[in-house]
Amino acid sequence: MRKFRASIALVGGLLILARPPLATAANPAATAAEAVYLNAHLYTVDDKDSVEEALAVREGRIAYVGSNAGAHALIGARTRVIDLQQRLLMPGLVDGHMHPLEGGTALLKCNLNYERLTVAQLQARIQVCLDATHAAEPDKWLEVVNWFREAMIPNGAATSRATLDALNTRRPIFVMSSFGHTALVNTRALQLAQITAATQDPLGGRIDREPAGAPSGILEDSAAEKVTALIPKPTPAEDIRAASAALEVMRQQGVTTFLDAMATPATLAAFAAVERQQGLSARGHFAVLITPAQGRDPQRAVATAQALARKYDEGEARPAPGITVRNIKLFMDGVITAPACTGAMLEPYFANTGTAQAPRWAPGRSRGPEVYFPAAVLHPLLIAAARVGLEPHMHADGDRAVHEALDGVAALRKEFPGSAIRAAIAHDEIVDPGDFGRYRSLEAVPVLSFQWEKPAPDTLDGAQEYLGPERFRYIEPAGYLAAAGARIAYGSDWPVDPLNEWFALKVGVTRENDPAAGPKYAGRLSTDPGLTRAAVLHAITAGSAYELHAERDLGSLEVGKLADFIVLDRDVLKIPAREIADVRVLLTVVGGKAVYAVAPFAAD
Repeated sequence: MRKFRASIALVGGLLILARPPLATAANPAATAAEAVYLNAHLYTVDDKDSVEEALAVREGRIAYVGSNAGAHALIGARTRVIDLQQRLLMPGLVDGHMHPLEGGTALLKCNLNYERLTVAQLQARIQVCLDATHAAEPDKWLEVVNWFREAMIPNGAATSRATLDALNTRRPIFVMSSFGHTALVNTRALQLAQITAATQDPLGGRIDREPAGAPSGILEDSAAEKVTALIPKPTPAEDIRAASAALEVMRQQGVTTFLDAMATPATLAAFAAVERQQGLSARGHFAVLITPAQGRDPQRAVATAQALARKYDEGEARPAPGITVRNIKLFMDGVITAPACTGAMLEPYFANTGTAQAPRWAPGRSRGPEVYFPAAVLHPLLIAAARVGLEPHMHADGDRAVHEALDGVAALRKEFPGSAIRAAIAHDEIVDPGDFGRYRSLEAVPVLSFQWEKPAPDTLDGAQEYLGPERFRYIEPAGYLAAAGARIAYGSDWPVDPLNEWFALKVGVTRENDPAAGPKYAGRLSTDPGLTRAAVLHAITAGSAYELHAERDLGSLEVGKLADFIVLDRDVLKIPAREIADVRVLLTVVGGKAVYAVAPFAAD
């Protein structure tokens, strides 16, 4: 693999055809394209789902889409002509919800890699990291990432500060779950953060407690902030390395545009620095985080987000990838899965009123937390943000969080009718059927993470019994929302999961896990019918472009739009759906320039 700055090169005469004739009166140099791609299976994702043969690029935009014969008229003396030999060419992927700086940073930390672990294995893996950094004793923090808490072995295995206190170290330890909503810390960390039995639960968070009231070491959502405030922040140089690492992974997957769904001044500064170094290989959209506490002062919160937009937003899209800041991010709740159960639900979670050997599941007492942005806070905040051109992107996992987010969109529509302001609700894992049709009527965009729509430890072991049979029927309701007319977008939520866009698209169609997950997790998830192949491809291209208010320039291959596209190693439109997970990107082009290329599109 070559660095993304490398240009496409000749490989055995495969790519560059015989030199075209010199410009003629019918083909003047002034109209010649810089590059022409011929003999493609070219999936446009336009309104008609057209499939064409050729595409031409001029000044970073698409100058032509159509037949091979028509494209030949745009070939001049200096035009690069690339023969795709019937490979599939489609729009670049638009990932409408991820956390790229965290994803890049995770690649550089003590990483549990989303693996299923016993408590003993968890301890052993962390001890290896401690031993490898023994010089950091006794006071330097150890940060551990990508702990798949919901998939511990055996199912429901408990962890606490004692789990970490047993390790051979004096260092404070902070372990973050892969879902990003639960932290596990040791006693030293609790002491440094001054979290005791007397510490109150913060707004938007929960301190898990032992029977006598002392903190157990499990911190949900904002309860972890007292600890994270003590951990030294990465240096600007470390953030730049993390951003560059994230971009490297993205371009290999074919991601040409992304939304950072929890942007802070540090993340914006890092990607802006990468851009100054000419290393930005995808278009970066950023949703500025507003915490529940900040949201209690809407004018101040919006002013802070607006100041970041003024500093970093680069305006209209141009061929070279740049930075856009036109969104705010709000967390309405946590996660629906056990043992956290911090998703806000309309009806109580189920609880086991029997024994472990003879379980009896029935509605319990907890509906999860109150939504982190109640209506009296949410509605004026959304309206204040919209008045200065900032569009909302709301995390909502539980059906009560979704319902109240939709109520917020309804309040927004009274002030700004139609789609003048785009409103996105991310995840939507449990949606009350009575709310399915509201997405369309309110023009709210559900941003779904398709890879969750499968039988897995989190959906079966961590949700099925706790939700009860009626709600579980509708878990991850992509197909139901599509049938109700919702305009679906896609977001990977990386690094909540490994960045594997093609596996996610496969799951979106099949609702099946990888066979390697084992027989327990075979078959389809819930009663949802899933999405068609065209629907998942639209979601990760045109759907997410619409979510980001960027459909004029992105999401489909049409004349005048930016030349952002990818070439695949197989025809994703024709292969069996289960093989979509095996797709590999051969070429990623942003603004007409290759940012990633492997054979046969790159020199050895």
